[in-house]
Amino acid sequence: MATAFVLNGLLFATLFSRVPDLRERLDLSNAALGLLLLSVSAGSLLGLPSSGRLVERYTAAGVCRGGQVLVVVGLAVVALGAAGLEAGFVVAAGLLCYGFGTAIWDVAMNVEGTEVERRLGRTILPRFHAGWSFGSIGGAGIGVIAVRLDVPLPVHLLVVAAVSALVLFWAVGAFLVTEEHPGEDVEPGRSVWLEPRTLAIGAMVLAFTLAEGSANDWLALALVDGYDARQFVGIAGFGLFVCAMTTGRLLGPILLDRLGRVPVMLGSAFAATAGLLLVIVSGEPATAALGIVVWGLGAALGFPVGLSAAADDPKGAARRVSVVSTIGYGAFLSGPPLLGFVGNQVGTLHSLYVVVAAMVPAAVLVLAVRRPRVVAG
Repeated sequence: MATAFVLNGLLFATLFSRVPDLRERLDLSNAALGLLLLSVSAGSLLGLPSSGRLVERYTAAGVCRGGQVLVVVGLAVVALGAAGLEAGFVVAAGLLCYGFGTAIWDVAMNVEGTEVERRLGRTILPRFHAGWSFGSIGGAGIGVIAVRLDVPLPVHLLVVAAVSALVLFWAVGAFLVTEEHPGEDVEPGRSVWLEPRTLAIGAMVLAFTLAEGSANDWLALALVDGYDARQFVGIAGFGLFVCAMTTGRLLGPILLDRLGRVPVMLGSAFAATAGLLLVIVSGEPATAALGIVVWGLGAALGFPVGLSAAADDPKGAARRVSVVSTIGYGAFLSGPPLLGFVGNQVGTLHSLYVVVAAMVPAAVLVLAVRRPRVVAG
């Protein structure tokens, strides 16, 4: 099961580690490159809403395989467009295909992860998400080596994609969900998009993914601009955040099983808020480093716990996970331009107050992740 998460992160980092090469080959400005990369987000937003129904119909294993095929095809088209045709529209089509494939793969493996949790009777999904982080670190490392060895972009993308596809096709054979819940539905005529609890969980996940995504996009720059730090300090700060978040996902299940979801998620919301405030207002690099660690630990559990809560009832779980994922990924799409716009007015560091504001209602919304009595009992 963990293999699917590791490979998803590996392929994500494989693609994005070669973005500078894409920009150079296509002779793009930063603005044009940003528009090109929106193709990934567009593909993901197209795939996420339909992924729940796909899992119900074809099972998590089947959708993971299908998503992997689309990812491989997408990367092949990207390689062809960049290195062969040098055509931006071909690369955009490949990125769109990649985004759609990785989105349905993402939902399918999370649905499977929640089923593993249910069978085990303990929290495990955050550790699978830590596996995604390890995969992305590995993909970035392979990317660095490939660039240093002058491995052509098409060779790099296609070899990693092909090997990953073979491993994933083997790994999903061990998935638990094959005939357990396919085709099960919520009440006839009822949409999970109208369920108050599902929407509340989605809103909570939105806030936590904004806390995570803002660090991915803006933390390094915030340290450089706000603390007048050198570029390597900004990169080190981001690395510290990733390490803290991965640690939180590895150790978080222990607290979740001992204390319960609501207390842990309430503490997570407060930790993320406190860490953000330390980074914004401290003015001291050492204190900011502490804030980054607390921020990373606080942001770690929001997404996986939200998905687990969405799947508490196995009937319609795939569709609820799809809804929560769609809402949550909205932060990754809207967060960068929102913080960029605010940053132009008040500075990159102080634009993080937007994330602080989002975490305030999240402290109340965490009540939605409490296990329903009818399911728990």
